[in-house]
Amino acid sequence: MPLNIPILLTWLRVAMIPLVVGVFYLPDAWLSMPTKNLTAAVFFIVAAATDWLDGFLARRWNQTSSFGAFLDPVADKLMVAAALLSLLALDRVSDLIALVIIGREITISALREWMAQIGASRSVAVNFLGKLKTTFQMIAIPLLLFDAPLFGIDAGMLGGWLIYVAAVLTLWSMFYYMKLAWPQIRERSAAAARAAAQK
Repeated sequence: MPLNIPILLTWLRVAMIPLVVGVFYLPDAWLSMPTKNLTAAVFFIVAAATDWLDGFLARRWNQTSSFGAFLDPVADKLMVAAALLSLLALDRVSDLIALVIIGREITISALREWMAQIGASRSVAVNFLGKLKTTFQMIAIPLLLFDAPLFGIDAGMLGGWLIYVAAVLTLWSMFYYMKLAWPQIRERSAAAARAAAQK
């Protein structure tokens, strides 16, 4: 396993996931709920910043690696899923939204793994739509965690609207990737059907 600053930043993002979730389990005598909200939002923002920074440094210093390419999206998905589950427990996001976003990540991850196995991973490489979906998620989630007025704006309400937009983009990007993979899926299914008929 290569060990460099970009990968260490990715591991830092993974290590911060329990902090985002765990702060809400601290006794109220230690931290008030507004302080928990602020702390969780700050932890999430710092973790999200490492997502941009590790990729930037890996490209800048020519330290990209197959392990880093594997770990980076895993860290992102774990971070988003953990935050959504916390928000679900706090009743700040609907179960449908959480299911759509987490379910999409599982589906597309499985699709990319299968496409890689058949040598067609480039067909479902991350594109602008996937990046836009991630951007909306990374803005909406800390607003929902903060859940208080921010510069005269209701952060919780704004985050709620943005997470709905993120959910729509999530479904859109999932269907887009499935459309790209469909020729391979159809071809493999037809080949399997022909092989079964010849037995």
